[in-house]
Amino acid sequence: MDRIEQAVILAAGEGQRLRPFTALKPKVLIPIANKPILQYVVEALASNGVRNILMVVGYRKEQVQDFFGSGKDFGVAIDYVVQSQQLGTGHALKQAQGRMEDSFLVASGDNIIDAAAIAGFLGAKPNALLIKEQRDVSKYGVVMVKDGVVEDLVEKPRDPTTRFVNTGVYLFTREIFEFVEEEIDLTSALRKMIQQGHKINAHETDATWLDVVYPWDILKLNDTVLKGISPSLGGTIEGGVTLKGPVSIGRNTVIRSNSYIVGPVIIGENCEIGPSAYISPATSIGDSVLISPFSEIKNSVIGDHVEIGASSTIEDSVIDKGCVLKGHFTSQSGEVEVRVEDEYHQVKIGAMVGEYCFIESGVIVYPGIFIGNCSKVKAMKVLTENIPDEALVV
Repeated sequence: MDRIEQAVILAAGEGQRLRPFTALKPKVLIPIANKPILQYVVEALASNGVRNILMVVGYRKEQVQDFFGSGKDFGVAIDYVVQSQQLGTGHALKQAQGRMEDSFLVASGDNIIDAAAIAGFLGAKPNALLIKEQRDVSKYGVVMVKDGVVEDLVEKPRDPTTRFVNTGVYLFTREIFEFVEEEIDLTSALRKMIQQGHKINAHETDATWLDVVYPWDILKLNDTVLKGISPSLGGTIEGGVTLKGPVSIGRNTVIRSNSYIVGPVIIGENCEIGPSAYISPATSIGDSVLISPFSEIKNSVIGDHVEIGASSTIEDSVIDKGCVLKGHFTSQSGEVEVRVEDEYHQVKIGAMVGEYCFIESGVIVYPGIFIGNCSKVKAMKVLTENIPDEALVV
């Protein structure tokens, strides 16, 4: 079989269930451990010699194109096609029809995948599907397999009879385009192939594959990815600083005296932390972040260009880029019921804060509260219900 050197990455979707974090950027650009989800996919392909990449973009496509450009900085060659309406994965793949060779790989741009998973899969015979065993399969498409061959695919089953889920990674021949012609969804196209007697091989992986569906999944993925980081100390670390476990600190970052950091933690470039700040495990801090004295950050994701005032406490929270949180900000964490669209979930969670929010001093946010993008909150407020985008709380 010829070596697979060409891939399609489906990166057109919005990710509505991830709002507020996808209102101003596509799901594929949500940062996990200071890298967009899509970058993990590109790097996994590049490390396996799959360097000819066609990206199907759509929702806020300019941001994806600006970040990845020609792909040169990532060791790949990237071209783009546009899915002007986000009608489904089959419709997205169809946009690539005129550009593909006889055999090619397809990957989802919104799942983190390990290079090892791709390496094992490239030896499979097209048409093939990469599957992974999951404990909870309720939010995935499950795959019925017999003797290494896919028998059926079922989206989000109520009573699953298998624990194998569809990872959204495929090896196809050009034959697939005959079936996506009428089908908007890729799963429907595959079911039609099976019904017409075409064989789809199932290849199981036990390598890392991570999916982000809901806002709190960002924290779970961040925790998992950080467990694999290598310690590196850029910037300046003043006297009296304590670092424990794997901690990665970017260039030109200053860790001020008496700060205490317990890894795994990643801190970007051009940050100023402390003095006397406390950062505990499973925390990512982006570039150009200011964390003022006596502030405490636990199990949280802090975006680029965020300013956190003195004596703030942030736990189990996501604070998106460009936010300014004045002193004595508190995001409380607790077990709460959170509604996303028409679904209810019991989760342990802090605050979910969108981009470019301005929150004055002394604000307390209850567990599980979502604050929309570009919102402003006046001093000393206690937030007990969700705040929409561009709101003013006085």
